[in-house]
Amino acid sequence: MVSAVSKTYMAKPQEVQRQWHLVDASDKVLGRLATAVATVLMGKDKPSYTPHVDVGDFVVVVNAAKIRVTGRKRQQKQYDYYTYYPGGRKVVDFATLMDKRPEKVVELAIQRMLPKNALGRQMFKKLKVYRGPEHPHAAQQPQPLEVKA
Repeated sequence: MVSAVSKTYMAKPQEVQRQWHLVDASDKVLGRLATAVATVLMGKDKPSYTPHVDVGDFVVVVNAAKIRVTGRKRQQKQYDYYTYYPGGRKVVDFATLMDKRPEKVVELAIQRMLPKNALGRQMFKKLKVYRGPEHPHAAQQPQPLEVKA
């Protein structure tokens, strides 16, 4: 008796075809934008998704300064980090970080949705975030990626 053998496709790193996507963050909710971009960076939107291979695409996010958040996050949300000196815990609130480095807010939201290992760090390198509408990646011809509001 012969049975049908179904094979699962596993992508290989040298076979991956990468594309460039452009996301306009103007008036987009931070969390919803971050989930959509993290999905593209991981490659979960492709049929060739493989968990142990980086099959994701490059993503360019522009207008990071025009991102919005819901509820009272603008007043209450805080980011903390440690300087590796004794007593070196620093806390920065959302409004201050948005004034100084709005691209860092978008990067942190997306980075925290990626895997916490070497593969996640490799995926994060494919993210490019810019404060305003200009970006230096026109030669790559990024295709617009629509993020639902």
